[in-house]
Amino acid sequence: MQEALGELVYAPWIYVLVALSVLLDVFLPVLPSGVIVVAAATVAAGAAAEAAGTAGLAGPAAAGTNTALPETFVLVLCAAAASVLGDLAVYRLARHGGARFGRVVARSRRLAAAQARLGHALRRGGGPLFVLARFAPAGRSVMSLAAGAAQRRTREFLPWSALAGLAWALYSVGIGYFGGQWLGATWLGAAVPVLALFGAGGLAACLVRHHGTRSPSPA
Repeated sequence: MQEALGELVYAPWIYVLVALSVLLDVFLPVLPSGVIVVAAATVAAGAAAEAAGTAGLAGPAAAGTNTALPETFVLVLCAAAASVLGDLAVYRLARHGGARFGRVVARSRRLAAAQARLGHALRRGGGPLFVLARFAPAGRSVMSLAAGAAQRRTREFLPWSALAGLAWALYSVGIGYFGGQWLGATWLGAAVPVLALFGAGGLAACLVRHHGTRSPSPA
């Protein structure tokens, strides 16, 4: 079973699935892209650990011979690149949509508040809020749309989007990788990392809201 799962993860189509799910969930936040990324990393690491175990190794010794490292590295690259491309697509649409997207933002208290928070963060010379929002449910969509509607320059937006995408990809693949290493490609090995992913999302959402209550309204 482990070998079959490992072959599925090593197949090229899994990277396409990961990239597409991450790319599209900025438009459809209900897509479980994070779960797919975590599951792929968990199965890859679990299958490799199982293979090492059958060779007479276990625990840290098996980790030292883990053949899943190249696959997890590619997963990180796919997830991070797709995240940035999706952010950039929404940002461009919102930026060139002009008044139409401005009206959309104005009708949504959530988008209007996000636009104000993002503008305040960028005016202070940093966008850690953007990185934090990447972990919150729908935070990526809200921030990308708000940045474009606010006509923020690409050089302000893109570096923080890249950092956010990389941080999210490293975290998602990392927890899946270690879950698979120590718990195997089992339901428990997948459930624990997914819970950690949801926990990070809930914490990020709370911190973003807290930041919003402390950020002054734009002039």
